[in-house]
Amino acid sequence: MENWDGKEGTSAFHVPEWMIQFADQKQEFNKRPTKIGRRSLSRSISQSSTDSYSSAASYTDSSDDETSPRDKQQKNSKGSSDFCVKNIKQAEFGRREIEIAEQEMPALMALRKRAQGEKPLAGAKIVGCTHITAQTAVLMETLGALGAQCRWAACNIYSTLNEVAAALAESGFPVFAWKGESEDDFWWCIDRCVNVEGWQPNMILDDGGDLTHWIYKKYPNMFKKIKGIVEESVTGVHRLYQLSKAGKLCVPAMNVNDSVTKQKFDNLYCCRESILDGLKRTTDMMFGGKQVVVCGYGEVGKGCCAALKAMGSIVYVTEIDPICALQACMDGFRLVKLNEVIRQVDIVITCTGNKNVVTREHLDRMKNSCIVCNMGHSNTEIDVASLRTPELTWERVRSQVDHVIWPDGKRIVLLAEGRLLNLSCSTVPTFVLSITATTQALALIELYNAPEGRYKQDVYLLPKKMDEYVASLHLPTFDAHLTELTDEQAKYLGLNKNGPFKPNYYRY
Repeated sequence: MENWDGKEGTSAFHVPEWMIQFADQKQEFNKRPTKIGRRSLSRSISQSSTDSYSSAASYTDSSDDETSPRDKQQKNSKGSSDFCVKNIKQAEFGRREIEIAEQEMPALMALRKRAQGEKPLAGAKIVGCTHITAQTAVLMETLGALGAQCRWAACNIYSTLNEVAAALAESGFPVFAWKGESEDDFWWCIDRCVNVEGWQPNMILDDGGDLTHWIYKKYPNMFKKIKGIVEESVTGVHRLYQLSKAGKLCVPAMNVNDSVTKQKFDNLYCCRESILDGLKRTTDMMFGGKQVVVCGYGEVGKGCCAALKAMGSIVYVTEIDPICALQACMDGFRLVKLNEVIRQVDIVITCTGNKNVVTREHLDRMKNSCIVCNMGHSNTEIDVASLRTPELTWERVRSQVDHVIWPDGKRIVLLAEGRLLNLSCSTVPTFVLSITATTQALALIELYNAPEGRYKQDVYLLPKKMDEYVASLHLPTFDAHLTELTDEQAKYLGLNKNGPFKPNYYRY
């Protein structure tokens, strides 16, 4: 693994002129539109509050829902059919969702404004596989404003907001995604993004590694023209390190997941809020007094535990890492093995990124009405496949909520079929995604514009300077004022007054 910093302690990362101007005018980030149409806002709130669990939230009738988007012939207002979404007629509603998201993504909007004159991504052909929400739509449109051509698929079969996908398709983005895809649909959509006559990607933006895996498997020759990969998830980064270790990584890759701004804000603070949102929307439960076991005490697990503890839940933690385990103990949580509490807990939450964390044996021993869900990226943590047997009955209660019923009448409540709870069943805070999206955009710009030889076929971490830069762009939102070092203080600490302020080994 290599960092962006050179051997002599100097950063290899070049700061463009527009970025310097951008930092000098940070106070502009806090200026937001104040006039929001009442109808627009109420429509958005209604949709985002109900789409994840109520069939009434759909903008189309039930007969339309039964038709696969792959079987429909749709065109946008410009006559293009290079997309596949649920219903292109939902575009107007999706546009309103995107406009509201823009107000909570100040740094990304300012980046769009400051850098679009220079077009740092002119000529970039980016193929992406992420959650398709209003927030990622702002990222995609920002990349387009900076000069990139984009084709996009969803990294999760349940997290796509159909109206947002329609809005992107209407504005000319080739998007292939809809909520409730089958596994076959999922890979078909990715292939439609990649396998295009007369168009070949030269950059990859991935969330989970499925897109990268598909290109390696089906179109390995494409890597001859691909300049780099930007990956934001634990699962995807793990796959990249495996490829690097095996000597099979063909291009440079940026590990966005382990940047401080991603780890702390997207993983910790985002999950601290969205875990409650997802559980409440799907189950309408009260958390006070409930016994909960959280599997994994990384940043996601820490966020989930903090939120549930604050609501009065009794929280247990399972962990394999002694350092994370000790942190859980010092934070006031009881460290257990899953087998020790599986019969008594009311909620089981997985946050590990591993596989078979909750097995059929665990599921058999759970109490009646135990709620089972996953907050890790992958859908492998809960052994859902083992539940699809003749002796068990599946009963759909509402969208993304299933009762799995045993022969003796015992039932568990399975959320999102073991997939990512917060993006499948609720939403996540837009402001947090602004931080991650800004980091992704800057990583794409750096990889695409890097001179030949700067990056080898390896996995790179973002430099502290860029992490600090992204964080600083969001401070004006809170009317926050940083203290500046004096020359004497900077000399005493051996620092540059403008940062970076911490070494790469510093743990926040």
